[in-house]
Amino acid sequence: MRKIGWLFNRLRLMNPHEVGHRIRNTVQARAERMGIFTVKNVPPPDLGRPVCNWLNHKIEVAAPLYLAEADAVLKGRFKVFALANASPDAELQWNRDPKTGIVAPLRFGKRLNYRDSELVGDIKYLWEPNRHLQIVKLAQAYFLSGEQRYAAGIKEQLNSWFHQCPYLLGPNWTSSLELAIRLINWSFVWQLCGGAVSPLFDGHEGRSFRKRWLESIYQHAHFVRGHFSRYSSANNHLIGEAAGLFVAATTWPYWKTMARWQKDAIHVLNEEVLKQNGPDGVNKEQAISYQQFVLDFMLISGLAGKANNIEFPDSYWERMERMLEYIASMMDVNGHVPMIGDADDGYVVRLSPEPDFCPYKSLLATGAVLFKRGDFRNKAGKLDDKTSWLLGEETKLVFSVLEPAGHVLPVRREFPDGGYYILGCNFETENEIRLIVDSGPLGYLSIAAHGHADALAFTLFVSGREFLIDPGTYAYHTQKEWRDYFRGTSAHNTVRVDAEDQSVSGGNFMWINKAVSVCKVWESGGTMDLFVGEHDGYLRLNDPVMHSREIRLNKAQRTILVIDTLTCNETYNIERFWHFSENCSVLVEEGIIRANNDGVGIILKNGKDVDMEARILHGETDPPAGWISREFDKKIPSTTVAWQSSIKGTTKLITEIICDHSFYTDKELVHEN
Repeated sequence: MRKIGWLFNRLRLMNPHEVGHRIRNTVQARAERMGIFTVKNVPPPDLGRPVCNWLNHKIEVAAPLYLAEADAVLKGRFKVFALANASPDAELQWNRDPKTGIVAPLRFGKRLNYRDSELVGDIKYLWEPNRHLQIVKLAQAYFLSGEQRYAAGIKEQLNSWFHQCPYLLGPNWTSSLELAIRLINWSFVWQLCGGAVSPLFDGHEGRSFRKRWLESIYQHAHFVRGHFSRYSSANNHLIGEAAGLFVAATTWPYWKTMARWQKDAIHVLNEEVLKQNGPDGVNKEQAISYQQFVLDFMLISGLAGKANNIEFPDSYWERMERMLEYIASMMDVNGHVPMIGDADDGYVVRLSPEPDFCPYKSLLATGAVLFKRGDFRNKAGKLDDKTSWLLGEETKLVFSVLEPAGHVLPVRREFPDGGYYILGCNFETENEIRLIVDSGPLGYLSIAAHGHADALAFTLFVSGREFLIDPGTYAYHTQKEWRDYFRGTSAHNTVRVDAEDQSVSGGNFMWINKAVSVCKVWESGGTMDLFVGEHDGYLRLNDPVMHSREIRLNKAQRTILVIDTLTCNETYNIERFWHFSENCSVLVEEGIIRANNDGVGIILKNGKDVDMEARILHGETDPPAGWISREFDKKIPSTTVAWQSSIKGTTKLITEIICDHSFYTDKELVHEN
């Protein structure tokens, strides 16, 4: 019944053109299953075609870090989400979910239901090792050391993959995005090992290995080009697929067909980069983790093109710079970035083993060099290894001589296309207040797959400490109750009416009734910042409810006034949720919340005009409440305080937040995280 319900909801969100597209895809899959439109016999490559290796071949990094990671990979030990060691054995089982142990069947991939956890396990866990990010670690170690055991490990892992994952069969031939990411990582491995003339390919065995690999590369590229994600699925998947196809055509231009596919990929990238990322630099999926994911696809494609005299238009690079400005603006003085929207810890490549590696700071470091931005350099703090691998050793000098920013960050404080506004003062100092409020769309296209029901929610950082946070994502395809919680309204610092989410879910990656949120007023001055917004998510109730939220920051007094207005006629149960970082110690008294994080404190006071009951939620499971997830499939308890009020008719609920106060010692706390 759940499957039928999902299919019904999915269908109702498609327009007639998409329905026709899906029918054609089904017919195409049936034809491919019979061997039509497939390439089991790959044409021979012309290895004499010129190609430019676009990865730097002069780099100074801490080699022992890379060798240690590669040695672990050779033993089958590498991290996959919540699993510290993906495989306890040296031999990987590529069709096995390392979390549940379920081995997916070698059925025709396009007809395999990867959403069925009883059939394939947790597909995220199965797919992740098959992206082959860990094989890049072996290639880096081989490049840095020249030791043959790493070359042997690369050949062993790829040969086992070719054997266990035959063309078009099994879970690794279902998603074009997964094939595209695998192609990108194969490109890194290929280049780091020396390209077509690599010692890996010496001798009869080596030439046989190269032939097998090139055949799979062509089949991958053919599959991706034939199965671009379209219509309501044309989100980050389509950008990633085009990037994978472009990188493949640029790395392996050994077939005439690759030139045509390369042009197709360039067209899609140029179109979708502007379509999926607003002029203000916000990715329209409303998920900041996907912002870095998409940026990597754009960055890698752009660099591969530059090295081979294929220039993307100025609009492509300008949109990339705006996207980096958004990340810089969202990041507080100590590098915290709010976990808005979905996050699955997905990376296109993993080039740095540095213990303090941060994907957002890394992108800013790369952007500092590419766009000569001293402000990006300030936020990045240092040049990371990933940037060095991508741009070359000489970038260290470029990075070091960039002039400091001549203006105060954040670069921008209003993002009208994405719907984010930053209230604050004393930016980039130890006295910083940074409040980020969300009045943007729920997500992208008809299903809004990666958006959360967080209209008018906000996060608050004070003096480089996290106080009011977005708890993250935790689950994707499995654990429905937790998936629903983390993307639901009660998991965000906003208002919930009668225990209903602002938007109505139709499945794990689908919203069938979407709250529309708008900013009505945005003003920023020397003494005060003001935001006023509203959303219509609760107009669907029998007695419609409109929620508006006004936020005023008094910069001199360092106080924030939050006024929530519920416009209605009948009686409702109203909850205001306050989610605190797991690093906060929280004391709750009647009408007052005191929170302390590393010597910095804030107070939240409830207005006296409406009765309120405070509930302290910490690691609850029935129903879920009081959790934070910093990594996919990992969660720990944190403190959430829910202020619950019963109202009748139009009502204002007032909250005052006082920043920078420590009114108590740890001994006085009634509850600590």
